[in-house]
Parts: sequence; structure tokens; C-alpha cells
Amino acid sequence: MCQNNCRKAVPEESERFTTFLEYARALHCPTRWVIIRIIGDDQVSTHEIFEALQNEGESLSKSGLYYHLSELEKTGIIELAEYREAGGGAPEKVWRLKTKTLTIHLVEEET
Repeated sequence: MCQNNCRKAVPEESERFTTFLEYARALHCPTRWVIIRIIGDDQVSTHEIFEALQNEGESLSKSGLYYHLSELEKTGIIELAEYREAGGGAPEKVWRLKTKTLTIHLVEEET
């Protein structure tokens, strides 16, 4: 419940609000905006994203990067494009944007 004692949302309002909250949680961190910009129109490996972040002065561990990528993927902003063989080691994930535009309907659309 809201601190201002707002009424409970009706189901369709609740669904729209939940969608809004999911995007807000995924995009609240400036590092995630940088990751989105790095990926852009390309398909970029986890390692390439990590290096680009370092080049931009971001001090992020690899586990921190995996967390940010996971949060963006969970919300449907990015997706796994493919696995790339990486010199005999484990295949590396390659990412792309799943969507370039987010739309949040503030009112129910008429059909």
C-alpha cells in the first residue's frame, strides 16, 4: 500500500504498474544504460561489454557485469543472440537488444 493510503489498484492497473516497476528496476542503474548503449545495433560478447565498460572508466567485476546482464535479460531488454567459441574454453555469450523502445500504457487501450 502507498504511504499516502492510496486505494488498491484494480487488476489491469496493477498489471500496468507491475510492468512499469519491472522496467524501473532494470533501468535504475546508470551502468545498465551504458551496457545498452554499448550493445546498440550490434551483437556484443560479454567480454567485449566488459572491456568497453573498463575503457569508459566503469570499475565493475565480471560477476557484477553478469548480474547487470541478467537483470536486463530478465526484463526483456536484451537477449542472448548466440554462443561464441572462445579459444578452447567455455563458449561466450553474445548479446543483442531485444527491444529498442519501451511502451507503458498509462490507460487501457481501446480495441
